[in-house]
Amino acid sequence: MDKEIFDKLLILRTPRVGPAKYNELIEKFGSAAAATDTIGATSELRDAVAREMENAARLNITYICDTDSLYPPMLKEIKNHPPVITARGNLETLRKHTIGIVGTRHATAAGIKFVAELATAFAARDIAVVSGMAIGTDSAAHRGALRAAGDSQTIAVLGGGADYIWPIENESLYYEILERGVVVSEMPVGFMPVGSNFVVRNRWIAGIAEKLILGEADLKSGSMTTARFAIESNRELWAIPSHPADSRAAGPNSLIASGKARLLMGVGDFFDGNKNTTQKTKKEDAGSESENDVLDKLGTIPVSESVLTQIVKKSISEIKRDLVVLELRGLIKKVDGGYIKL
Repeated sequence: MDKEIFDKLLILRTPRVGPAKYNELIEKFGSAAAATDTIGATSELRDAVAREMENAARLNITYICDTDSLYPPMLKEIKNHPPVITARGNLETLRKHTIGIVGTRHATAAGIKFVAELATAFAARDIAVVSGMAIGTDSAAHRGALRAAGDSQTIAVLGGGADYIWPIENESLYYEILERGVVVSEMPVGFMPVGSNFVVRNRWIAGIAEKLILGEADLKSGSMTTARFAIESNRELWAIPSHPADSRAAGPNSLIASGKARLLMGVGDFFDGNKNTTQKTKKEDAGSESENDVLDKLGTIPVSESVLTQIVKKSISEIKRDLVVLELRGLIKKVDGGYIKL
């Protein structure tokens, strides 16, 4: 048994001791071994930590300290990050560049398809997709990443222990991730999550990710919490727009409108061939050519979507996409009979 890991876990598994208190103790006493003498750990706690470590070894779960080279480098930058995490699966995934993708559990079919295609594109370019393994958007992100060839495509951050599968509907996805990605957690092995654990999990998703993409999300949702953590952590935040009439569009649309998130139209916003093109250009600031084509055809008389498809010679889905963007930018307005320019 690794004595250093045991001492660190003994402190972290002590009631009312979290990362902040742990750091105070290490700073005061100089090491975990020295600090354990002051916390008054009971024999029951020592036995529980020993059993946890035995179970971890049996399940091939690895403890990773923030002093280890495998510890996610971006997470280490977060104040009061977990001093020790557990990981199960392909540990090399933790060395990759990362992109976080989160959103509602009740995503639309179109939203799931869009997110999955984004995730596949990132994984195909050797960037690990980070999400929380919830149903809906999270699952689409993980499954999309797993469509790419090779290994180490995705990182699932869990609210419970690294061995605890939740939701159970994602049991098969969990084992797929173990094969070609990794699951991570700060909670004890075998721990069953409660509501507050998922808030903390959301913070670590934002912490591990170099950039975060927000899909469909209600204003009051865990995904919006993740977005706020990303903003607080100075992560680049992107949001996928949707129709304003859908409550699941309220989260991303509000972040785009407030300037807190950048508008995401597709994987081309990140890649041009093999080049990363995440920096805005003056042309992008002015609006795409497609959007401008639509805007040019609008005036004070309402024009319907079907008429616009005939005038601009684009599909209805392309027209709808451009109209959403223009409406978010405050350039047009929907009225009876169609859209007008403001």
